[in-house]
Parts: sequence; structure tokens; C-alpha cells
Amino acid sequence: MIHSGIQQQTPIGERRLPLDQDGFLVDPELWNRGMAKFIAKLDGVWPLGPEHWNIIYYLREHRLTYGALPPTSQICRAHGMERHAVQRLFGSCREAWRIAGLSHPGEEALNYMT
Repeated sequence: MIHSGIQQQTPIGERRLPLDQDGFLVDPELWNRGMAKFIAKLDGVWPLGPEHWNIIYYLREHRLTYGALPPTSQICRAHGMERHAVQRLFGSCREAWRIAGLSHPGEEALNYMT
């Protein structure tokens, strides 16, 4: 899990991963699978299996299409997973959101995610 003391720029090879003060990717358009793997390792969510990737891509598509965080029950239902699959796989919605490379969801949503 990421700690509040993380620097805004986290090294990834020779480049820097642009994170905000809460550890969310500043620009979701910069995201790629390598970044997802790097963030997952930082958060202790490793290795990423097919179920992880299904949720990651679902979160990205939903956020970029609708501009909102889908309820975890909707995520699980869409993939035929048990109700608490997101928590089982990622630890929390916050980690899933970060690994999906999405920007800060706002304070209210962030409180809901933890």
C-alpha cells in the first residue's frame, strides 16, 4: 500500500511516474500496462492475473466513458465474480483505482474507497 509520504515523482526505469500527493496518476492518458505493474508492486498487489486485468480495464473504460467510479458490486457482477472480489484481489477500491492509472476521484469518493 502506498504511504502518504511518497514523493510526487516515483522512478520507473529512467522515467518518472507522475503521481499526485495521494499517489494517483496525474494524467490517465499516460497509463500503460507497465505502469500498472509498477504501481501494483508498490501497493503489494502482485502478481496481476486475468481477474485483476479484467477489473483494471473495466474501471478505466467506465471512468473514461462515464466520469465516475462504478460500485464494486457492479464491477463484480459484470465479470461474474463474487461480491467482494475487488477487495480480495486488490485489498481496496483505492488500490484498484490507482493500478488502473486513474486520477484522484475526489475526496468523497476517496473516503468511500478505503
